[in-house]
Amino acid sequence: MTRRGQRTAQEKGHRAGERPEPPEALPHPVVDNHCHLDIPAHDGPGEPVPVADALARAAAVGVPRIVQIGCDLVGARWAVEVATAHDEIVAGVALHPNDAARLDAAGTLDEALGEIADLATDDRVRAVGETGLDHFRTGPEGHASQVRSFQRHIELAHALDKTLVIHDRDAHAEVLRVLDEVGAPPRWVMHCFSGDVAFAEECLSRGAYLSFAGTVTFKNADPLRAALRVTPLDRILVETDAPFLTPAPYRGRPNASYLVPLTVRAIAETLDAELDELCRSIDVNTDAAFGGHWGPPTS
Repeated sequence: MTRRGQRTAQEKGHRAGERPEPPEALPHPVVDNHCHLDIPAHDGPGEPVPVADALARAAAVGVPRIVQIGCDLVGARWAVEVATAHDEIVAGVALHPNDAARLDAAGTLDEALGEIADLATDDRVRAVGETGLDHFRTGPEGHASQVRSFQRHIELAHALDKTLVIHDRDAHAEVLRVLDEVGAPPRWVMHCFSGDVAFAEECLSRGAYLSFAGTVTFKNADPLRAALRVTPLDRILVETDAPFLTPAPYRGRPNASYLVPLTVRAIAETLDAELDELCRSIDVNTDAAFGGHWGPPTS
């Protein structure tokens, strides 16, 4: 097939939402610490991949565990349900900052935050998140609502001793300001880290874990890879944010936990690290960040 023919086939596959072939398995298991199993791919079928199928495909390439993130009330309820049904999954629950702004405008933010607080007491919930600030999709009129919601989520993470998972889009300085005002909890994760070296150092100095997604594989991500290089090995996590942010060479096609090996190998190449050592570090880091033991409740 000619190169033009190859591109045409790839484009047709993209338009049809075809899922990439599984990559080579990792030498040691790692955790996808941020996934949305309940959200269908935008350019794929109208329903998400069945959970059992998604888990089996991921486990086959060395990704046997997932943190399912619910970032609105429906998603948060589902995250608890699916984590209860599957030992391989634990949950995070929160109101996404963009949803927080909409709920506040409707006068229902406090009620929604109350339900999130109730859901977060479940043993299968390891994280409060994703919460934070988004100055890309929400305009200035919604920023105060996002800050109020973010503050409440930080307080909840403290009160329940849960990991805080932060969404930050075009709001680096404001995220740090709110964290400093309320006080960062003992365990917190910068989800889909998107900053440069200076911002990475600011987060790390406050005790953050930095979670790298498929964006680290993108050609235009040199500042992100520079930030990765200054991140200690014991502070690196990996995620998909599936079905979004599919790593190269499949950017734009549906993402899923079974594609984590592509991102891990890109991280290893960036750091000039041994793949097995990196995988073991990510595995240990994720247990430390999210409370370790997956599986049936111990109580």
